Amino acid sequence: MPATHIRRWKTLALSTSAVLVGLTLPTVTASPASATTTAYDTTYYKNAIGKSGTTLKSSLHTIISSQTKISYAAVWEALKVTDQDPNNSSNVILLYSGVSRAKSLNGGDVGDWNREHTWAKSHGDFGEVTGPGTDLHHLRPADVQVNSIRGNLDFDNGGSTVTNGGGSTVDSDSFAPRAADRGDVARMILYMAVRYEGDDGFANLEPNEKVGNGSNPYMGKLSVLKAWNEADPPSAFEEKRNQAIYATYQHNRNPFIDHPEWVEAIW
Repeated sequence: MPATHIRRWKTLALSTSAVLVGLTLPTVTASPASATTTAYDTTYYKNAIGKSGTTLKSSLHTIISSQTKISYAAVWEALKVTDQDPNNSSNVILLYSGVSRAKSLNGGDVGDWNREHTWAKSHGDFGEVTGPGTDLHHLRPADVQVNSIRGNLDFDNGGSTVTNGGGSTVDSDSFAPRAADRGDVARMILYMAVRYEGDDGFANLEPNEKVGNGSNPYMGKLSVLKAWNEADPPSAFEEKRNQAIYATYQHNRNPFIDHPEWVEAIW
């Protein structure tokens, strides 16, 4: 596990000298998201440190593409570990709704939870194939009915409240998770955009500024995902999940959980 998680989601300091000379002080704004851990900067991320833009994206792609792949069937048991309720080891926490539900209720019936692809598997047509279709960094347990409502919609703000969705909303062409999951979703989507660049037989996945992307290998809206990343920083649950995937299953990390500021550095 990383040693000490460092969060620097702080407001900008105001200059004392500005006060002394009687200048009008600017409105205080949030500074860009910073690292939650630097424990891997001299090892795992060493070839990415100090880079930005397409160079950073390329370096991270190379780093996280070294990955142990698992089968879609194996995802069931993996999610029971990665998404375990920290307050009840018999349950998992469901994406979108935040509900704690028995691990044994995995399946396809009403009241069950199933495997949600946050990057909809039709966006790039990768289905459930080993690789993007089984990548734990974007697969989460979700209520069967809420998962069905989300379907393959892009992500955007707005819409009407989803029944039993924990505050999630939906309209004809987009879905918005509850506030506590928005940053998680953003970082999962952007992980997929860096991991899958079209060089391993799968589509080149990219975020864009559209909704209604259909079967194209795009997911929107990028500006909204970036805002969600800032507004909802990585939680202890998300960090623990990242570590479990790295240590036990795929042996790769979601860099935007460790370094959420890299979202802005790339996009």
